[in-house]
Amino acid sequence: MKGAEDPYQGRGLIADPIHQYILYTRPRGIAGEATEQDLIDTSWVQRLRRVPQLQSARWVYPAAEHSRFQHSLGAMHLAGRLAQQLYPSLRAIFPDAPSPALIEELLRMAGLLHDVGHGPFGHFFDDNFLVDYELTHELVGQRIIREELADILRSLRRSPSGAFDAGESVDPEWICYLMGKTYTQPLESHPRWLPHLKPLLSGVFTADNMDYVLRDAYMCGVAIGPIDIDRIIYYSFFSEKGLTLDRAGLQAFTMFLNARFYMYTNVYYHRTTRGIDLHLKEIFRDTMRIAFPFDLRKDLHPYLHLTEWTLLEDVGRWHDDEDPARRALGLEWRRVLDRKLKWRMSSEEVLDQFEARKGQSFLDVDTVKKRVRTFLPAALRDVPFEIDMALQDPRPLNPLKMGDRQIYVYDGATKRVSEEPLTEILKYLPAKVAQCRIFAMTHQHDAELAQALKRALSEEPPSILTNV
Repeated sequence: MKGAEDPYQGRGLIADPIHQYILYTRPRGIAGEATEQDLIDTSWVQRLRRVPQLQSARWVYPAAEHSRFQHSLGAMHLAGRLAQQLYPSLRAIFPDAPSPALIEELLRMAGLLHDVGHGPFGHFFDDNFLVDYELTHELVGQRIIREELADILRSLRRSPSGAFDAGESVDPEWICYLMGKTYTQPLESHPRWLPHLKPLLSGVFTADNMDYVLRDAYMCGVAIGPIDIDRIIYYSFFSEKGLTLDRAGLQAFTMFLNARFYMYTNVYYHRTTRGIDLHLKEIFRDTMRIAFPFDLRKDLHPYLHLTEWTLLEDVGRWHDDEDPARRALGLEWRRVLDRKLKWRMSSEEVLDQFEARKGQSFLDVDTVKKRVRTFLPAALRDVPFEIDMALQDPRPLNPLKMGDRQIYVYDGATKRVSEEPLTEILKYLPAKVAQCRIFAMTHQHDAELAQALKRALSEEPPSILTNV
């Protein structure tokens, strides 16, 4: 290679079962230059190796032992591919946009770090712990980026495709904006082109969900039919309005949404997965008060050591503890860890938005539970049962009003860019679905519970007579 630059210097390959190889930047001995390897090798990103991608579903699909770390690398890779495809159209709309290498690296870093704030049991952790502090994994992740990773991010000088232009650098706040579903308004200081990138990380088809649908299906061993990611990427571009899909990519887009819908229905919301979560809900808050006695709004550093590995190793020993509170929780955790299921599904009713009562939203869990009791035979009124309402949005409720996640469709025949074709293409997918299930400790009264659930969702409960 004498007289020529070594093409392998400063770059490396990561083998991956979904994307074959993921290219990344690594150090080449230049003072002051940070690389993707420096960021990947930080404690905060390596921590994601110990946070499984699938929470309770791991107890249902034995091969699904992959981590948030693997998924984050995949999201980084797809974000980079989207950047390379979309850059020419971005530059055509915003002539002042920075170099293609900077845009690629910005999106890659947003993909890599979008899950950096996740805790043990993923979204369950948000709903059953972080919510008590008015936090989400995204808010925690944004703080990790600002306080722990910002210096490395600002020192990046190239993407796998090449070097930034002179004087360019990645602003960590841009990443916080792109990855945040609640961070919907760009700051005054943000460049004009930045909001165009938002749907790539928090929209309908993103680097995040395109990777997890492919990866989770593969690792679970679930057949979901074809997902043509290459076609979706190829037919994506930026118009003046925002992220736009050529009509030729619409069928692949619909196919992807169907696959994601299938994964929610059959994996993420599997009846046993949800039954395990019902058991975990009963013990999780009390567990976290003992296992993690910190306020995440103040103390960030202890979070580095809170992973699913550390938590499960801790609670797995509590059943022998001298402290009665720990021992009682430990006995319940032992049942979970040994997969001794407390709750078993008796019946399920699947509702879509058209079946919600009188056009209103779905009934809440407590209301359904009270109604079921009124419809049970008197002898079974005291039988223990739980209601689980698994809600999902297979597609945008209103395809014409997605806010900062809006995508558009380009029709080559009319040369028109509009969101309106989405209503036609998405009409075969429900906008909202509820899988309402009733769980009991045994299957002894399944028939009576099933009938009571069906009536609770379709009939007004009988009036309760009182002595007036």
